[in-house]
Amino acid sequence: MMKGNEAIAEAAIRCGCDGYFGYPITPQSEIMETLMALEPWKDTGMVVLQAESEVASINMVYGGAGCGKRVMTSSSSPGISLMQEGLSYIAGAELPCLVVNVSRGGPGLGTIQPSQADYFQTVKGGGHGDYRLITLAPASVQEMADFVSLSFELAFKYRNPAMILTDGIIGQMMEKVQLPDFKPRMTDEEIRKKYVWATTGKHGRKEHNVITSLELRPEEMEKINRRLQDKYCEIEKNEVRFESVGCDDADYLIVAFGSCARICLKTIELLRAEGIKTGLLRPITLYPFPTEIIAHYAKQVKGIISVEMSAGQMVEDVRLAVSGVVPVKFYGRLGGMVPTPEEVGAALKEALMK
Repeated sequence: MMKGNEAIAEAAIRCGCDGYFGYPITPQSEIMETLMALEPWKDTGMVVLQAESEVASINMVYGGAGCGKRVMTSSSSPGISLMQEGLSYIAGAELPCLVVNVSRGGPGLGTIQPSQADYFQTVKGGGHGDYRLITLAPASVQEMADFVSLSFELAFKYRNPAMILTDGIIGQMMEKVQLPDFKPRMTDEEIRKKYVWATTGKHGRKEHNVITSLELRPEEMEKINRRLQDKYCEIEKNEVRFESVGCDDADYLIVAFGSCARICLKTIELLRAEGIKTGLLRPITLYPFPTEIIAHYAKQVKGIISVEMSAGQMVEDVRLAVSGVVPVKFYGRLGGMVPTPEEVGAALKEALMK
C-alpha cells in the first residue's frame, strides 16, 4: 500500500533512473521526499537533488539527458509552467527525459486540490515552437508505477521528452501496487555504445557530438522541424493507448482520463442499471490522442460527453475526432472540485437524452 507519488519514486529507482532533480510543491512533494528518504545513491548511485528552482531543475534534466542518462523531474502545475522554456529546448535538442505533473487547480497559484486543467499546456506544447510531449495519463497507483518505465522506454525510443500527467487524487490516494523488478543503471560504456548521439566524450569518434536546439540558418531549421514532425507522425501511428469499457453495445459514450475516468466507471454502472447503455473510452496516451477509436465509436452511438476537471479542454480533441457525426457535450468541475458519478450521470441525461 502506498501513495501514487510514492509509487513514482519507488519505480524510478527500480527502473534504473540515473538522476532526479526537483523542487517541492503540493501535491507532488512526496515524490522527492520519498526519494530522499530511500537514499538510492547508497545502493544504485542515483543522484537525487533539490534544485534552487523549477527552472534550475529542468535545465539539470537537460544536461543529464544530453549525456544519455535516464533523468527526470516532477512538479505541480505552477512549477511545470516555469519549466516550459527548458522543455522546449529539450524537445528541440531531441533528448529523452521524464517529467511528472501532479496537477492542481488554477489558474495562478490556485489551490492545492486536484485538477485536469493542464491538458492544453501538456498536449499542445506549453512552451514555444512546434513540439510535442509524449503524454501518459494514469488512472491508478499501479499505473503511476508502471508508467515510469514505459515513459523512459518511449522517451529513449523517440528521443523525445515524456510526461506523466496525473493529478492530486492519484498522487495522494493509497492503493495496493506491485512494484517492478530492479533494473541496474546502465554503465557509461553501455550508454556510449547504445546512445551514439550522447555527449559522453569522443572516445575514438572523428566528430564531436553536439547537443543544441539552436540553428540560425532558416533553411536548416526548417529541415530540423520537418524531421521532428515526421517523428511525431511515427509516434501517432505506433503509440496510441486507450481503455474501452462497455463501448461495443453503448448508445452513449463518456470520454474521460485519469481520476475522472475512475469516477465515470461508476457512472456507467449506475446508468446501465437504469437501462441506459453507456460506455467509457479512457485515453491512456493524451498525446498521441486516440482519435481513430473515438471516431469509430462515434458512428454507432447517439451522443458523446467529455468529462473533465476543467472548463473543457480535452473536449476540443474529442470534437475534432468526432467531426460532427454525433453531438459532443461537456461536463466539468473547476477549482479543485471533483465530480461525483451521480453528477456525471445526470449531466449525460440532461445534455444528450432530452
